[in-house]
Amino acid sequence: MGSRNVTQYLSGGDLSSFFEPESIAIIGSFREGFFGGYVVVKSLLNAGYSGQIYPINPAYKEVLGLKVYPSMREVHKKVDLAIIMINAQAVPAVIEDCGDKGIGAVIVVSDGFAERNRRGARLQEEIVTIARQKGVRILGPNTAGIVNTSNGLNPCPYDAGYYKLRQGSIAICAQTGMINPQAFPYPRMHLGISKICDFGNKCDVNECDMMEYLAADASTNVISMYLESIADGQRFLEISNTVTKEKPVLVLKSGKTPEGARASASHTGSMAVDDRTFEAVCRQAGLLRLEQFDEVFEIPKLFAMQPLPAGNRLGMVSITGAIGVLTADEAARYGLVLANLTPKTAVMLNGIFPGLGNFPVDIGPMSVVVRDLPDQYPQILSAVTSDENVDAVLNVVWADPGRYMKAMYLEAYEQLKARHPKPTATWLYGPDTSMIAELAERLENLGFPVFSNLKTSIKALGLACKYANIRKGRLS
Repeated sequence: MGSRNVTQYLSGGDLSSFFEPESIAIIGSFREGFFGGYVVVKSLLNAGYSGQIYPINPAYKEVLGLKVYPSMREVHKKVDLAIIMINAQAVPAVIEDCGDKGIGAVIVVSDGFAERNRRGARLQEEIVTIARQKGVRILGPNTAGIVNTSNGLNPCPYDAGYYKLRQGSIAICAQTGMINPQAFPYPRMHLGISKICDFGNKCDVNECDMMEYLAADASTNVISMYLESIADGQRFLEISNTVTKEKPVLVLKSGKTPEGARASASHTGSMAVDDRTFEAVCRQAGLLRLEQFDEVFEIPKLFAMQPLPAGNRLGMVSITGAIGVLTADEAARYGLVLANLTPKTAVMLNGIFPGLGNFPVDIGPMSVVVRDLPDQYPQILSAVTSDENVDAVLNVVWADPGRYMKAMYLEAYEQLKARHPKPTATWLYGPDTSMIAELAERLENLGFPVFSNLKTSIKALGLACKYANIRKGRLS
């Protein structure tokens, strides 16, 4: 069919064939198991993908009710995306077939390339050369693939035990399959996902391409990434500068130490960028830097669910005073200052219970002596949130094992949602993990992010404040 223009191939950001294919070819084994083509077909069908699926393997006739084709040449219909899960040595020929077929996007799940050894690196160079000649874009190799929740596209090659993810506005991208469905219980994490992308070895499609694509993606409002290297530093800086003016981009980068850089090279065949250089790029481009892997999933929730703060003054309601002291230390680390409530709010709170109008607003002492706490608590949380000296709120909630306070919390948050558009982060603690999970789900269904620990709650609010300043043109 002829090659596409190479300049178009190298231009980057149109990844629609990967995320919005109307037809998919799957090249691999269709034997039942925890990995392979059988799992991809099952996952696509159960996730609700409505496009055409063409399994390819001469050793099979049928899989899960679908006809299996002996080769790509036997598929006489248009194919948008191919997923390859075969021995690495056979991949170049299949990519050539894909190019001849006019397939513009290929996901190479197979490993055994640059992450393995020099021979693998040469093989990776070979598939890139073929792809460029044929006008094919490659994701991978050595990747667990992608997800698009808006169209049921979940071709996960590993059996995750579930298939549908909650649709939302968070895009998660990484140089690891540890972000894909088989690695995390997305349904229980209450994450609203738009896209997932594991770059693998990044022989072609990389973080710059993905940011360009997500910048124009109406279903994505926040981008969260884990990177081991940067493919093109100048392009990364330019694209980040543009994207962060419209959408927050949170980045965790490994390879801070020489040891980490060596581990990165053995994982995906990547060369890690100097950490001081990367830090300077983050400051210049308005990227929000993360420090721990779990933050890639947790911190975006605040950006997806809550408005940005107007300033950096932190109000707090807690059932324990000691947490207020720890909050003061953490808040300063992330650019937040403790709010002084207005005299009007302080008088109102002290009228409910003596000393309640201080920082933090500690309901612990009153909770064991007043009878009308369920009526008072929504008023207390509302008063703090509506105070003109408060820009953001941290709420510390005890998930009591008796569940006596459950209805009280839900009523307070329902009122908060209706009346006060200020960012609120919640930390839940308690001895009953099932109660914590249940209450967290209810609160997040109302649009209030719940965090696993105090530090992450505060950091999320601090990064939201920092990004608000970035949006205003005050890079820090």
